[in-house]
Formats: sequence, C-alpha cells, structure tokens
Amino acid sequence: MISYMKARFILKDQNGVTKTPKFIETERRFLKNTVEKYRDDVYNSFYEYFRNYTKLQLTPVHQMLIRAAFKFEKIGRRQFLVQEGDMCKYICFVISGALRIYSVNERGQEAVVTFAIEQNWISDWESVVAQTPSRYYIDAVEDSEILQISPVQLHALETKVPAINEFLRLEQRVVAVATQKRIHAAISMNAEERYRDLLEHHPEYFQKFSQNMIASYLGITAETLSRLRKR
Repeated sequence: MISYMKARFILKDQNGVTKTPKFIETERRFLKNTVEKYRDDVYNSFYEYFRNYTKLQLTPVHQMLIRAAFKFEKIGRRQFLVQEGDMCKYICFVISGALRIYSVNERGQEAVVTFAIEQNWISDWESVVAQTPSRYYIDAVEDSEILQISPVQLHALETKVPAINEFLRLEQRVVAVATQKRIHAAISMNAEERYRDLLEHHPEYFQKFSQNMIASYLGITAETLSRLRKR
C-alpha cells in the first residue's frame, strides 16, 4: 500500500492519467528541451535570413553575438508593444503573427500607418532614433512571436558583425523606396488604384488584417473597400 506521504505526490491529469514525481520531472525536461529546440530553430532561421539578405556568411561568433542581442518574445493578441506617449525602445523582427502601427485622432478614429507580418521589421523609427515619445500605437493583431533589439545593442552589433552592417545599409535603401511608394500612392492614386496596388503587392494582408484595418491603411472607408472588393 502506498503511504500517505508518498501518495500525496501522485497527481492525475485531466484524462485521469497518473503522474508520479518522476513522470512530472521527465515531462518538464521534455517540454524544456522542446522549447529550447524551437528557439534554436528560430535563431537558425534568423541567421539564414541575414545570409540570404546580405550574401555574407556568419561565423559561430557572429551567430553568438546576434543571439545574445536579439531577445525572443511572445506577444498576445491585442497586446501593445508601444502606446502613444511611450518611448519606443526596440526594433522588432516578426517571426510569426501580425502587427500594425496606427494613430488615433481626437474623435477616436484609427489611421493605420503600416503592417508587419512574418519576416518584416516593425518599430516607431522616429521615436527610436530621436528618443522622443511616440505618436503611435503598435499592437499585435494576432498572437505573435518577435525578436527585439534596442538601438544601442544594434549599433554595437553592426560594428562587430559585417552582415549586420551590410543589412542595415541595404535595408535603409529598401525603406526609402517603400516610403516613396507609399507617398506616391497617397497623393497620386485614387481609391481603386490604391486598393489594386495593395492587392497585387501584398495579397497576404487581406488574410491577416480586418477589412476596417485595410480600409484605414488605404485611407478609405470600410464601405468603399467593400464595394471595391465586389467589383
């Protein structure tokens, strides 16, 4: 017969399966190893991203420096990374999920500035660079996973890892072109042209974000977007 002192350490899960202390410890180690392996896979994919982007190799030391600088975080749906008035402290790389940057006017209306999905970067660059309070909100539209780094850490990293230095040089050009295209769309295209352009270049947005968010990004009403999608 099992003594009382021993029996009180025997647990059962929701399916009625007995869990002894040894079983629980084995399960704990398995879960820990599974999480660690997943994070290894995440960082290995991140290294591959930099290699593909820059065409430069990463030494084991470079990989170690990147992993130490970029912190893995899970962000729940509707959780804020930044709220208006906050200082934006991090630059984030999206592993999975979907996030957005938006402002809210005095009438409570949202204006979406940008979206970010898998393998996109997101940050309030004005707040990060100038170290001023943000004018925007950044939140997760769905459960997301990110790698985040502070601007100080990123600057230190670019002096030690050539691939990071090259990435920042190339990315600056990409951001400049994307910004110019966004401005051109806003001032030179009508509503239907902006919708068609977004549908052509970012069809994935229509799977990730609500119609109201897409409409806000395009600068039109949800009703107008609905009519355009029916054509």
